[in-house]
Amino acid sequence: MIIQQSLRKVVSAIGAAALLLSGAAQPLEACTGIRLTSQDGAVVHARTLEFGIDMQSELMIVPRGYARTGTTPDGKEGLKWKAKYASVGLNGVGKPFLFDGLNERGLAAALFYFPTSAEYMPYAAADAGKAMAPWELGSWMLENFASVEEVKSNIGKVVVPAVVYEGWGFAPEVHFIAHDASGKSIVIEYVGGKLNVYDNLLGVITNSPAFDWHMTNLRNYVNFSMTNVPPVKLGPITLEPFGQGSGMLGLPGDFTPPSRFVRAVAFSQSILPSKTERDAVLQAFHILNQFDIPKGAARDREKDAHGNIPADYTQWTSAADLKAKRYHFRTYDNSQIRMVDLMKMNLDAKDIVKISIKGDEVFKPLNP
Repeated sequence: MIIQQSLRKVVSAIGAAALLLSGAAQPLEACTGIRLTSQDGAVVHARTLEFGIDMQSELMIVPRGYARTGTTPDGKEGLKWKAKYASVGLNGVGKPFLFDGLNERGLAAALFYFPTSAEYMPYAAADAGKAMAPWELGSWMLENFASVEEVKSNIGKVVVPAVVYEGWGFAPEVHFIAHDASGKSIVIEYVGGKLNVYDNLLGVITNSPAFDWHMTNLRNYVNFSMTNVPPVKLGPITLEPFGQGSGMLGLPGDFTPPSRFVRAVAFSQSILPSKTERDAVLQAFHILNQFDIPKGAARDREKDAHGNIPADYTQWTSAADLKAKRYHFRTYDNSQIRMVDLMKMNLDAKDIVKISIKGDEVFKPLNP
C-alpha cells in the first residue's frame, strides 16, 4: 500500500559523512532532474549528477534475463529477479546497477541524493526475500516494469532498508524519480520508515527536503512570469525594467536544492515548445546548462583526511528519450553529446555491456 505522509523526521547526515573511508566520495547534494515533452509526443527525462570525487561512472547496457539478487542489511540474500526488460544508463562506484537510465519500454528511473530526509524501512530477517539496497531499486524498476502505473502498483511489495555501502561505511540516503513514455511521473521517497509516492505533474526533482515541501515552496514564487513585467508608475515617475527577463526577477540563483527546484520548474515550464524529440533533447541540455557546477563553486568549509576541500561538480548530464529509447550524455571533461540507441543493441546478450565515458574535450581548429 502506498502511504502519503506529511510528518517527517530530520536525521543528521553529519555523523555519517564523517565515516567516509579512504577519501571516499562526499555525498551528492546538487543533482537536478527535469522532464520535457515535444510536440510530436516524445518524453525526455534529463538530469545532472554531482559528486565530490570522480564517481567512475560507466555506460551500461543490461540485457533481458540478467539475474539479480538484492542486498540486505544482515548479509542474507535479498529479493531475486531476472530482467524482463533490457535497459541502458549510467552507474557509479563500480556497482552493476544503474543510477540513471531507461528501458526498452520507455520507462526511466533515477536516484537522487536525499540527505537529512531519508529514513528507510524497518528490516527483519524474515524480510530478506523481498528486500534490496537503496542503490538497487532503480535497476529493479527498469528491469521489471513498463510504466509508472506498474511501478506504483508494485513498489509497496518490496522492502528497502538501510544497507551500508561498504566503500563509504554508511547507507547512502537517496530518493527516486520515474517517468514513462506517456509523460507520467512519480517521486518515491522513504521518510520516517514509510514509503511515500507522489505524482509529479511538473516532472522536476532535486534533493532535500521532501518532495511535498518543494511543491509547497513554489507558492513563494507566485509572482513569477514567463514574460517581462510592465513599467511601474509611481506618481510622476515611471520605472522601466532594465531589460529582458524581468518576469523572473528574484528567481533564486544559488546551488541549494530548494533554489534549484524553483529554477528547474521555471525554466522547464517557460521554454518554447520543442517540435521533435531531437529538439527536446537539445532543449533539455540547454536548460541543464543553468545547473552546471564547475569545480570549486560548491564546496565544504573543512578539509578531508587528505587535506583537500571537498567540492561537488557536475560529473555528467544525461537526457533519455523515452520514445526512441535513446540515451544521451555528456561529461565534465567532454561536452560533446554522445548517444546509445538501446534498440540497436543486443537486448538478449549474455552479460552486461559496459562502455567507458572517459575522454577529453576536443578543440576543433577552423583555420583555413
